[in-house]
Amino acid sequence: MTLADAQPQALNFDCESGNYHTFCPISCVAWLYQKIEDSFFLVIGTKTCGYFLQNAMGVMIFAEPRYAMAELEEGDISAQLNDYNELKRLCEQIKRDRNPSVIVWIGTCTTEIIKMDLEGLAPKLEGEIGIPIVVARANGLDYAFTQGEDTVLAAMAQRCPSKAPDTETEKDERNSIQKLLNFGRKQEDVKAEESEYVDHPPLVLFGSLPDPVVTQLTLELKKQGIKVSGWLPAKRFTELPVLEEGSYVCGVNPFLSRTATTLMRRRKCKLIGAPFPIGPDGTRAWIEKICSVFNIEPKGLDEREAGIWANLEDYLSILRGKSVFFMGDNLLEISLARFLIRCGMTVPEIGIPYMDKRYQGGELELLEKTCREMGVPLPRIVEKPDNYNQVQRIYDLKPDLVITGMAHANPLEARGINTKWSVEFTFAQIHGFSNARDILELATRPLRRNTALKDLGWDKLVKEDAIV
Repeated sequence: MTLADAQPQALNFDCESGNYHTFCPISCVAWLYQKIEDSFFLVIGTKTCGYFLQNAMGVMIFAEPRYAMAELEEGDISAQLNDYNELKRLCEQIKRDRNPSVIVWIGTCTTEIIKMDLEGLAPKLEGEIGIPIVVARANGLDYAFTQGEDTVLAAMAQRCPSKAPDTETEKDERNSIQKLLNFGRKQEDVKAEESEYVDHPPLVLFGSLPDPVVTQLTLELKKQGIKVSGWLPAKRFTELPVLEEGSYVCGVNPFLSRTATTLMRRRKCKLIGAPFPIGPDGTRAWIEKICSVFNIEPKGLDEREAGIWANLEDYLSILRGKSVFFMGDNLLEISLARFLIRCGMTVPEIGIPYMDKRYQGGELELLEKTCREMGVPLPRIVEKPDNYNQVQRIYDLKPDLVITGMAHANPLEARGINTKWSVEFTFAQIHGFSNARDILELATRPLRRNTALKDLGWDKLVKEDAIV
C-alpha cells in the first residue's frame, strides 16, 4: 500500500474506540500555576493523582510551586468525613502560608465518581475565607491531556469583570502591567502610540502562552492597528480582562472549545473563528481573519511570512517529500499537520482525541486549502483513534515519522519507525512567526539523528538489535 493509495481525496472523519490514550488533564497545573502568578492550585484526588503530579512536575523541584494535593482517604470516599471542614482547613492553611488572589480546585476522576459537590461547597467557603475559589473539572474520564486548561479557563471566564473599572483605585490595579510597560517613557510617546490603533470593538485573546509569545502576538496585531484589550488567563487573577457583551474573543489553541462556548453563551461574546497562530502560514491566516472582522486591510504580511519561510530552508530540505503520521495526543494535531504539509510533507492520517468541528472550522478550511495548494491528498482524520488499529496502519503505510504519545514511542522505535513525542510540542513555544524554527527543530530531530547514525555506520547495528 502506498501513501497516495491510502489517502482520500476529501476530508474523511472517522471515530474509533472512544478512549483517550493521553496523559491525565490535571497536568495542566504544570503550566497554569506558572502563568497565573497569584494563584494556588489544589488538586482534589487520590494518592495516584499525587504520584502523577510528582512525576509530571518533578523537573520543577527547585521552583517554589503553588499547587498541592488534597488526598482523599477511605473515609472521604465512603462519606464518613465532612468534605467541607476538611477543605476549609486546607484552604485556611493555604491562605496563611501563601495568601493567593485565587484558589483553583481541580476535580479529578474520584471526585466525579463519588459525586463530590465541589461547585456547591466553593461559594460558601469562599465567603468564609475571603479568597475567590474557582472550581474546574479536569478529570481523565471526560477530558484529554490538554483539555485540563480548557476547563480551568472556562471556569475563569465566569469571573472576568463585565465592565471597566469605575474608581481610580480599580483602574490603577488593573493597569499595573501597562504602567510597567510604559515606565520611563514620555506621556507624548505613549499617547502617540495609542493613536496608532484603529477604532474597533474590544478584542480579548484566550489561551495560556509564555509571556514572550504573548508579547509577540500582541505586537503582531498592533502592527495592523489592532489593540488587544486583554488575555485570558492574565498574569494575575486580579487583572482578568473585561468581557462586555458584544466583545470579540479569539483563541490561540485548538483545545479550548469549552472556553469558547462559555465565552459565547454565558458572557455573550462574539467568537472569531480563525485558524490558530501555529507556523508562519497559520499566524498569517490568524491575523488576516481578525483584520477581516474589523474591516482592516492587513499590511506587510506577505513580506513577513516570506522572510520566515526563507529562514527555515535548512529544515525544509530535510522534510520535503517525507510523510508524517499523527497518532493523537494533545489536540494540536490538525494545526501541526497543516504546517508540516506546507513544509512539503504528506500526512496519511491525523489521529486526534477530541474534534470540535465548529471551533476548529477555520483550521480545517486552511488544512484543505493547504493540501490543494501543495498538490497532496487530504489526510484522513480519526477522532479517538484505536491505537492497536493505528499501529497496524503504520506498519502498512511505513511513514517517515510518527508523532505519538510517550507510551508508544519506544515500541515503535524498536521496530525501526522514527517517532517524536507529541507532548514536546505542548511545552515548546510554537506560536507566532518567530517560533516556527522551534517546531521544525522538534520535527526534524529524529530524521537528523538517523542521518547522523548512518554517517557513523551505526544504522546497521540498530537494525540488527530491532525487534522483528
